[in-house]
Amino acid sequence: MDTQKEALQRIVTTLANKNDEIQNFIDTLRHRLRGVQANSTKVLSDLDDEFDSLYSFLDEMKESMSNTIKQEQARKTQELQNQLTQCTNALESSEELLEFASQSLSIKEPEEFTKAARQIKDRVTMAAAFRLSLKPKVSDNMTHLMVDFSQERKIVQALKFLPVPKAPEIDPADCIVADNCVTVAWRMTEEDSKIDHYVLEYRKTNYDGLPRVKDERCWELIDHIKDTEYTLSGLRFDSKYMNFRVRACNKAVAGEYSDPVTLETKALMFSFDNTSSHLNLKVEESVVEWDPTGGKSQENKVKGKENKGRSGTPSPKRTSVTSRPATVRGSRDRFTGESYTVLGDTAIESGQHYWEVKAQKDCKSYSVGITHKTIGKFDQLGKTNTSWCLYVNNWLQTTFAAKHNNKAKALEMTVPDRIGIYCDFDGGQLAFYNADTKQLLYSFKTKFTQPIIPGFMVWCGGITLYTGLQVPSAVRTLQKSENGMSGSSSSLTSAVQ
Repeated sequence: MDTQKEALQRIVTTLANKNDEIQNFIDTLRHRLRGVQANSTKVLSDLDDEFDSLYSFLDEMKESMSNTIKQEQARKTQELQNQLTQCTNALESSEELLEFASQSLSIKEPEEFTKAARQIKDRVTMAAAFRLSLKPKVSDNMTHLMVDFSQERKIVQALKFLPVPKAPEIDPADCIVADNCVTVAWRMTEEDSKIDHYVLEYRKTNYDGLPRVKDERCWELIDHIKDTEYTLSGLRFDSKYMNFRVRACNKAVAGEYSDPVTLETKALMFSFDNTSSHLNLKVEESVVEWDPTGGKSQENKVKGKENKGRSGTPSPKRTSVTSRPATVRGSRDRFTGESYTVLGDTAIESGQHYWEVKAQKDCKSYSVGITHKTIGKFDQLGKTNTSWCLYVNNWLQTTFAAKHNNKAKALEMTVPDRIGIYCDFDGGQLAFYNADTKQLLYSFKTKFTQPIIPGFMVWCGGITLYTGLQVPSAVRTLQKSENGMSGSSSSLTSAVQ
């Protein structure tokens, strides 16, 4: 019966998964239907705008060319009108002179005739009729302003929708995920010389396979990419995967998106566990700060004026350890006494992981490392055989040391601004690095027989936690070259039973 129940359970699981896939596909189809409606409305509007623009341009051209014809008409009219006026005036003058000459022929007196003849001769010499050009200055031909739109008509008749660029292809084998960067590479299935640029879209997801419509983040867009690859850098891998898609664009139209690809971007993600922290630590998701007033308001109600007159930062040995109100803590304080400790909220049971810590400039003392969950409430990091850490003390003078099992190894180097912690659970390796230069600071070699958890100690100041980071390539290379032992001290290396 158990076998049948297991078989039925597998069938139920398979059907549930298939139903989930079908529902996702239905959501995709509905999303596409809405997209068709919205995009059709948009391209119709764009088409109207283009034709309106064309009509407007043609109207402007028509008006400009009509004005040219009218200006030419006015010029020729003016030229011919001037000639007509000149000729009319000359003809009137000439007719008057002709009539005077005809009358002079009938004069009998020689002396008067001679006088009249001389006047006629002078007037003929000065007559405008003999200085006129009897050829029109302009023609009535306007054919030089005729147009032939046959070629343009053919162009307009050949007007059609622009060829849409083909969808590119993203080959996951050509994509690189390393050092919290993702390089996406693609290629065109057909050569297209008119492609102007590419548009890349991406989003984070916890689902493998095709993108889902519901419960997904919006696509983020990177436009005007000229090459066929692009690198996203400085990412925080706070999701297991990232979806990518790309499309090609020419000067006027964008092609279809490529089939989306999903790349794995898994990295260790954790935060400070507020319920595990010491009373005097103020804990947020990725920041922990020393809080000397932690619990004092509650204690003072009981102790009255016991601490009256004190000022400044109290000595750690005199710090109150009264429990915080239930509204602040989800449970009782995990640590007390001088164990100013807070743990991460995620245990490590296998694999290779990396995270970083940056201390505030005024932080007097802090430790970063790992520990078993069984660390005691009064225990301090590095002082037990189940905890390993780097310890930094900036009180009076700087002390930098590796600690394990209540033994310390002084480190003769400058404390970096940011410390990277590398943990290889299966290989039994814990190494600390300068997060900026990837210089190895110290490494422990051991054997982890129980789940471990990131641990932190803070006194007077604060630290910031950075997770969602892959193991840097430089760290992987150093681990291989150093064989996981560089910087270790036999006195601090142990096999945990």
